[in-house]
Amino acid sequence: MPRQPAKAAPATSPAATTEPDRQPTRKRLPFPTSASVKAAKTAKSSAPQPATITKPAAKTLSKAAAKAPELPAPAAAHVYPFETKDKALRRLWQPWQPGQPRDSRATTGHPRPTVDLQKFDPTAKPFSSDKGKQYDKDSVSQLAESLDGLQNIFYADRRFKLLVILQGMDAAGKDGTLRAVFGRMSPLGVRTVGWKAPTETEKAHDYLWRIHQQMPGAGEIVLFNRSQYEDVLVPVVNGWLTPEQQTQRYAQINDFERMLSETGTVIVKFMLHIGKDEQRQRLQERLDDPCKHWKFDENDLKVRAQWDDYQQAYGQLLGATHTPWAPWTIVPADSKTHRNLMIATVLREVLTNLELRYPPGVPALDKIKVK
Repeated sequence: MPRQPAKAAPATSPAATTEPDRQPTRKRLPFPTSASVKAAKTAKSSAPQPATITKPAAKTLSKAAAKAPELPAPAAAHVYPFETKDKALRRLWQPWQPGQPRDSRATTGHPRPTVDLQKFDPTAKPFSSDKGKQYDKDSVSQLAESLDGLQNIFYADRRFKLLVILQGMDAAGKDGTLRAVFGRMSPLGVRTVGWKAPTETEKAHDYLWRIHQQMPGAGEIVLFNRSQYEDVLVPVVNGWLTPEQQTQRYAQINDFERMLSETGTVIVKFMLHIGKDEQRQRLQERLDDPCKHWKFDENDLKVRAQWDDYQQAYGQLLGATHTPWAPWTIVPADSKTHRNLMIATVLREVLTNLELRYPPGVPALDKIKVK
C-alpha cells in the first residue's frame, strides 16, 4: 500500500520551480561499458606515438633494482554490470526495459515520454521455460542457491555495495519476492527496509534524508520494499506537487542515484507490474482469509480506485528515471513463480558481471599450524 509522504512546499522562485542546467562538460557513465573500453583502446593504439629518446643507463643503478620485475597494471576499479554478453538473455531482458537508458543530465529541458504500461502484459512469462510450473519453481530454488554463493563472495570482496529496489502496486508481490529470491542469503550481509509513511522527524528533513541513511555499506546488500519513488507517486496522484516540483524530484533522484553509483553502489530497480484483475483477486484473498487480515488496509481500496492515475504516474517516473547508472526492469508479476524467476535471473547476471573475487590470501598464514 503506498504510504503518504509529506507534501512538498510550493516553489517560490523560478530557480526552485525549474530544473537546473545539468549538462556536463564531459558526459561519461559511472561504469565503463565494453563499447567504451574498446573505443578507448582503439583510440590509444591509433594515436601517434612520440619518438623514443634513448638515454644511457645510470651507472649507479644497483643489481637488485636492475632485476626488479615490472609491477602488473592495476585491475579496473569499475565494471558495467547491466551489459550482458549472453545474447539469449539480452533478447529476453531488453523488451522489459522502458526504452534505452539515457543520461538525464544530457536531456535537460527535453523530458522523456511517459512509458505506456499497457504495452507491457502483466500476464506474460518471457523467462519461463516450456517445461511447466514446477520446473520454473525448481529453477528459482537453484537460482536462490546461486545468489547465496555470489552474496558470500560479494560480502568478502567489499569493492561494491548493492541496492535492490522493489516497487509496485499493492499485492504486486514485493514480500513474496524477498522470501523466494533472497531467503537463502546470509542475514549477515543482507538487510531489508520496508518504507512506510514518514515520521514527524523525517518530515522535518528533505524527502531523501531518510533514504540516504539506509544505503548499503561495502559488501552489503540492501533490499528496498518500496523506495524513494513513493515520493513521486503518492504526491503526484494526489496533486500535492506542481509539474515543476515533479520534474525537480526526478532530477534530484537521478542525481542522488548517480552519486551512489559513482561511489560504488550498484542499483538494480524492479517495477513489479501486476494487472488490475490479478490485484483484485489477491486483495479479496486477504479479506477472505482471517490469517491474512493483517496484510489489508482500508486505504488499499482507495488507492485501487485511483488505478489509472497510478499507472500514469508510474509511466512518468519510469521514463524520467531510467538511466545508465540505475536502469529499470519491468517485471510481469501476475505469475508469482515467473516474477521470482525473472528477478533472480537478472540479479544473478548483474552480480556475475561484477567479476567478484575473494581478497588475496596472506602468505604468512600458510605457515601457521593450529595446535
